[in-house]
Amino acid sequence: MSNEMKQIDNEYTLLKILKDNPDVTQRQLSKELGLSLGKTNYLIHALMSKGWVKLNNFKRSNNKLGYLYVITPKGIEERAILAKNFLERKSAQYIKLKKEIENLKREQ
Repeated sequence: MSNEMKQIDNEYTLLKILKDNPDVTQRQLSKELGLSLGKTNYLIHALMSKGWVKLNNFKRSNNKLGYLYVITPKGIEERAILAKNFLERKSAQYIKLKKEIENLKREQ
Protein backbone atom coordinates (compact mmCIF):
# COMPACT_ATOMS: atom_id res chain seq x y z
CA MET A 1 0.00 0.00 0.00
CA SER A 2 1.36 3.42 -0.91
CA ASN A 3 2.16 6.05 1.68
CA GLU A 4 -0.67 8.17 0.31
CA MET A 5 -3.17 5.34 0.85
CA LYS A 6 -1.84 4.77 4.39
CA GLN A 7 -2.28 8.50 5.09
CA ILE A 8 -5.86 8.42 3.77
CA ASP A 9 -6.67 5.29 5.81
CA ASN A 10 -5.18 6.92 8.92
CA GLU A 11 -7.28 10.05 8.31
CA TYR A 12 -10.43 7.96 7.99
CA THR A 13 -9.63 5.93 11.12
CA LEU A 14 -8.80 9.07 13.10
CA LEU A 15 -12.09 10.73 12.10
CA LYS A 16 -13.97 7.55 13.02
CA ILE A 17 -12.33 7.46 16.47
CA LEU A 18 -12.95 11.17 17.10
CA LYS A 19 -16.62 10.80 16.13
CA ASP A 20 -17.14 8.23 18.88
CA ASN A 21 -14.70 9.65 21.44
CA PRO A 22 -14.07 13.41 21.02
CA ASP A 23 -12.22 13.75 24.34
CA VAL A 24 -9.62 11.09 23.49
CA THR A 25 -5.99 12.05 24.19
CA GLN A 26 -3.30 12.07 21.55
CA ARG A 27 -1.56 9.27 23.43
CA GLN A 28 -4.72 7.14 23.24
CA LEU A 29 -5.13 8.00 19.54
CA SER A 30 -1.53 7.06 18.93
CA LYS A 31 -2.06 3.65 20.52
CA GLU A 32 -5.33 2.97 18.62
CA LEU A 33 -3.84 4.08 15.29
CA GLY A 34 -0.59 2.17 15.85
CA LEU A 35 1.38 5.34 15.12
CA SER A 36 4.00 7.28 17.02
CA LEU A 37 2.82 10.20 19.12
CA GLY A 38 4.62 12.59 16.75
CA LYS A 39 2.94 11.10 13.66
CA THR A 40 -0.44 11.24 15.43
CA ASN A 41 0.12 14.91 16.29
CA TYR A 42 1.08 15.59 12.66
CA LEU A 43 -2.07 13.82 11.43
CA ILE A 44 -4.33 15.79 13.79
CA HIS A 45 -2.78 19.08 12.70
CA ALA A 46 -3.16 18.07 9.04
CA LEU A 47 -6.88 17.49 9.59
CA MET A 48 -7.15 20.78 11.43
CA SER A 49 -5.43 22.64 8.60
CA LYS A 50 -7.87 21.04 6.13
CA GLY A 51 -10.70 22.36 8.29
CA TRP A 52 -12.02 18.87 9.10
CA VAL A 53 -11.34 19.00 12.85
CA LYS A 54 -11.13 21.76 15.40
CA LEU A 55 -9.87 21.67 18.97
CA ASN A 56 -11.87 23.07 21.89
CA ASN A 57 -10.80 23.37 25.52
CA PHE A 58 -13.01 22.10 28.30
CA LYS A 59 -12.76 21.85 32.08
CA ARG A 60 -12.18 18.39 33.47
CA SER A 61 -13.60 17.51 36.87
CA ASN A 62 -10.18 17.81 38.53
CA ASN A 63 -9.91 21.49 37.46
CA LYS A 64 -7.48 20.75 34.66
CA LEU A 65 -8.10 21.79 31.10
CA GLY A 66 -8.73 19.07 28.61
CA TYR A 67 -9.28 19.09 24.89
CA LEU A 68 -12.26 18.11 22.83
CA TYR A 69 -11.82 17.28 19.15
CA VAL A 70 -14.80 18.46 17.14
CA ILE A 71 -15.38 17.19 13.63
CA THR A 72 -16.54 20.09 11.48
CA PRO A 73 -19.36 19.79 8.94
CA LYS A 74 -16.67 19.65 6.24
CA GLY A 75 -14.98 16.86 8.21
CA ILE A 76 -18.24 14.91 8.42
CA GLU A 77 -18.68 15.23 4.67
CA GLU A 78 -15.09 14.14 4.00
CA ARG A 79 -15.40 11.22 6.44
CA ALA A 80 -18.36 9.92 4.44
CA ILE A 81 -16.31 10.09 1.24
CA LEU A 82 -13.32 8.44 2.91
CA ALA A 83 -15.58 5.70 4.31
CA LYS A 84 -17.01 4.94 0.86
CA ASN A 85 -13.53 4.79 -0.70
CA PHE A 86 -12.19 2.71 2.21
CA LEU A 87 -15.01 0.19 1.81
CA GLU A 88 -14.47 -0.06 -1.95
CA ARG A 89 -10.71 -0.58 -1.53
CA LYS A 90 -11.11 -3.16 1.25
CA SER A 91 -13.81 -5.01 -0.71
CA ALA A 92 -11.49 -5.24 -3.72
CA GLN A 93 -8.70 -6.53 -1.47
CA TYR A 94 -11.08 -9.09 0.03
CA ILE A 95 -12.15 -10.36 -3.41
CA LYS A 96 -8.52 -10.65 -4.50
CA LEU A 97 -7.54 -12.47 -1.31
CA LYS A 98 -10.53 -14.80 -1.57
CA LYS A 99 -9.45 -15.76 -5.12
CA GLU A 100 -5.90 -16.40 -3.94
CA ILE A 101 -7.18 -18.66 -1.15
CA GLU A 102 -9.38 -20.58 -3.60
CA ASN A 103 -6.42 -21.05 -5.95
CA LEU A 104 -4.22 -22.30 -3.11
CA LYS A 105 -6.89 -24.78 -2.01
CA ARG A 106 -7.10 -26.16 -5.55
CA GLU A 107 -3.31 -26.61 -5.68
CA GLN A 108 -3.29 -28.88 -2.64
